[in-house]
Amino acid sequence: MAAAELTDDEGAARGFPRALLFAWLLLAVLLVGAAGWTALFGKPSDSEPSIAFDVSVPAKKTAALKPGPRKNGDINRIAAGSQPTAPMPAQGAQTTLPPSLVPAHIAKPIYAGAGLIADPDLIESTPSGPLPRIADDGRSPMTAYAPPVPNVQGPRIAIVVTGLGISAKATQAAIANLPPAITLGFLPYTDDVQRWVGEARKRGHEVLLEVPMEPYDFPDSDPGPHTLRAGNGDDSNIDRLTWSLTRFTGYAGVMNLLGGRFMADPNALEPVMTFLSRRGLMFSDAGPAGRSAAPDVAKRTGAPYVQSAANIDAIQTGMEIDQRLSELEARARLNGSAAGTAFVYPVTIERLAAWAQGLSGRGFVLVPASAIVPANSNK
Repeated sequence: MAAAELTDDEGAARGFPRALLFAWLLLAVLLVGAAGWTALFGKPSDSEPSIAFDVSVPAKKTAALKPGPRKNGDINRIAAGSQPTAPMPAQGAQTTLPPSLVPAHIAKPIYAGAGLIADPDLIESTPSGPLPRIADDGRSPMTAYAPPVPNVQGPRIAIVVTGLGISAKATQAAIANLPPAITLGFLPYTDDVQRWVGEARKRGHEVLLEVPMEPYDFPDSDPGPHTLRAGNGDDSNIDRLTWSLTRFTGYAGVMNLLGGRFMADPNALEPVMTFLSRRGLMFSDAGPAGRSAAPDVAKRTGAPYVQSAANIDAIQTGMEIDQRLSELEARARLNGSAAGTAFVYPVTIERLAAWAQGLSGRGFVLVPASAIVPANSNK
């Protein structure tokens, strides 16, 4: 037998380590590929961001929440942390609201500058706190707390910036630097939220309350102990909703904080939207319609409703944000109006402020979210 020839046994002996090596290499490639896919696109269940609040023990000073990266279709991607304490900026001479939370009894209207914050005719006193209601004369919180809209013709665009109250610096930057026509969303878990709302209203901003709702990956993503859940009964969810609604006053409506699973369940969502409508509040759906049941529920019940068409800072770069805003303009030109949502990232605040400066020159009108509620809803 020639030296180069091998017997069957010898070939098998040499082939086995080589086959084993190839097997290990293949396994390594598969593992690396799977990790890369997850890093780029997330887990299949990651249709929503992760969020967790530690609100079990209220504290005067706790670690601030930090916003994390957001994926396409997400609204409020917030990394876990403790309940934030956001120091309030110095009170202006026109801000008449007491420095603490809402007073137990409100005897007369309270203003922050020209912005109405509380009106006893629009408030029902409850053990949980002041609950919005429609006044005996028919005025609703949505109309009373909404800023005036300029009488200008042109396609309307509404922007809602969410996550205010998490960071004092970011909240102050949004209130001070964004155009007054941009609506601001505040979380109910934030210390001194009423004073922040007073500052926002004093500068002319419309305010929405972000209500925590169950995401698809609950409890891995947990918006807090008062989260509205699809599996709960109506009474339980209304009790939880009432807790959020009584955290502060001066808001024109409500929007969802997370809530992919809850928003997709019409049986869970309809009692909530009906309750809000009967309280004179609008509902702003923070994410593109997709699997949301909100459009159908709003049509069926007549609830005042605004649907966000785009998350403008799903990718937090100036170029991407500018592109999303350009697409929002195209949608508004096509449909007459359009709404977008964003998070209170520094780059978002910067690009929104720059974009808004030239908006009227392009024929558009920047308006608060309440200004694009359909005329046939229960305003």
